[in-house]
Amino acid sequence: MTSPAAPAPTEGDTKASNFLRQIIENDLDRGTYASRRWAGSPGDAAHQAGGQPDPAKIRTRFPPEPNGYLHVGHAKSICLNFGLARDYGGICHLRFDDTNPEKESTEFVNSIIDAVQWLGFTWDANGTRHLYQASDYFDFMYRAAEALIERGHAYVDEQSADEMRANRGDFTTPGKNSPFRDRTPAENLARFRAMRDGQLADGAAVLRAKIDMASPNINLRDPAIYRIRRATHHHTGDRWCIYPMYTYAHPIEDALEQITHSICTLEFEDQRPFYDWLLERLTEAGLLASPPPRQYEFARLNLTYVITSKRKLAQLVNEQRVSGWDDPRMPTIVGLRRRGYTPESIQLFAERIGVTKSDSWIDYSVLEGCLREDLENKAHRAMAVLDPVKLVMTNWAEVFGSDGHTEDCTQPALPHSAIAEGQTPPPERVFKIGREVWIEREDFEEVPPKGYKRLFPGNIVRLKGGYVIECTGCAKDADGRVTEVHAKVIAGTKSGTPGADSVKAKAAITWVGVADGVAAEVRLYDRLFSDPHPDAGGKDFLAALNPNSLKVVQAWVEPSLANARPDDKFQFERHGYFVADRVDHGVGGKAVFNRVTGLKDSWGK
Repeated sequence: MTSPAAPAPTEGDTKASNFLRQIIENDLDRGTYASRRWAGSPGDAAHQAGGQPDPAKIRTRFPPEPNGYLHVGHAKSICLNFGLARDYGGICHLRFDDTNPEKESTEFVNSIIDAVQWLGFTWDANGTRHLYQASDYFDFMYRAAEALIERGHAYVDEQSADEMRANRGDFTTPGKNSPFRDRTPAENLARFRAMRDGQLADGAAVLRAKIDMASPNINLRDPAIYRIRRATHHHTGDRWCIYPMYTYAHPIEDALEQITHSICTLEFEDQRPFYDWLLERLTEAGLLASPPPRQYEFARLNLTYVITSKRKLAQLVNEQRVSGWDDPRMPTIVGLRRRGYTPESIQLFAERIGVTKSDSWIDYSVLEGCLREDLENKAHRAMAVLDPVKLVMTNWAEVFGSDGHTEDCTQPALPHSAIAEGQTPPPERVFKIGREVWIEREDFEEVPPKGYKRLFPGNIVRLKGGYVIECTGCAKDADGRVTEVHAKVIAGTKSGTPGADSVKAKAAITWVGVADGVAAEVRLYDRLFSDPHPDAGGKDFLAALNPNSLKVVQAWVEPSLANARPDDKFQFERHGYFVADRVDHGVGGKAVFNRVTGLKDSWGK
């Protein structure tokens, strides 16, 4: 199911300014890209020249490689690229950078499409579906490579990988020219076609851009732009045995799609000179339209208690440290979704942390705070008992005439603050109170500590939404463990009745009736790592795994949750926010709820 597009800002909305917004606004004021044309699809200079003036004021793109599941860092980039396009009358493309066939698959393609849609964004605009993949452009990339060779800007290098590495130099030593660097364009073209036609073995040769082996920027020391790789591609099959390098493919993809602002993370800053060099060469050759895209870098998301390395995340999955990519402890978007995060909370998080050019750490509590803020007025309330012990009201029959007597109790599904003026209040929750109810084990102390206000012999408390009771004692098993708590119900004190305030209770406790309570499995998830920087400085991230990141309990929940559907969110009063598991809930008749987050940040306190 496709999620609706994220809503455009309404009149009066203001967005926090940042350097990217300032760049875009300056470009719009100067008309930097006003002359661009769009032929309805990506293409070279001749193709775009036949188009109409571009209806998009700007074009951005989100270009993931389909080699894994997206994580929270990608979510920031998704919100940034799609959000900027939305806010400035532009279009954001979804593009798969599928230039590495050995690591990519259709499974990852589909998971990325689902993640972007779930976050609330669409790539459909003006009747066109702007969903592209780098492999669509392999023919043009090959043609561009031949053009570079013919103009003396590229050559086939047949050094070994070790020789190339040794001759590249380092930050203090300039590189050495390859012995193959001075071949003629005709010789290089013949060898490149031999690469294409499968006449050379994998690793026997690469095509390199011819720039400057003495450049202080090592990325400009004749970078490789094509390599031989006999691998079946998930989209093009076995048509190609040579594949473009990412740093070569990416700027070409941007240019063919008429991207205006190519936004990426800071690790690509050193690659920007090659990005510009390549587009300048291909524009000079008449292959690409002008003006070319420009690349801008921002600081990636560094979130405490989280790792975002795809390799390390895959290790957690492959070693079964977690149940899968969608384990609710994982920082993947599918994991966050199963944990109970909402698209709105993640968009709010991306907006709140802002965009800068300097690296910094964001505490995980900021993400949790955005979720609480979003769920506060959305999540229906419910009572749940996670560590149950039975409370028996020993005088129930004396007061009501029968041990089997039950009464309906009601409580609002949402707080009054969540109901907008003039809005019809949501239905009230209805649940039954009877002689026996479940309460939290921690709500009874035979010998109470100082300041304890809940159940202990002689103390009076209210069962929330029900009656006031007076604790009289407990029953224990042979090991001294409490098996039942005993109390007397005080007649005429039911919540919502005239006598509700006739007896002063020192506290109110949550409960679930034995008569209509629903058995449920509740999974108490916490942070996967106990170290705020689990893989910093070469640390063994597995050593930082939190042994208490998952606790499964058998609980009782009120009957309003009996019809909960997967992904429905609730606030379990006093316990926090919970979601009906989107995979296991209802399977075999079992109700399963995941803890999303507590009612307040209590980590490490």
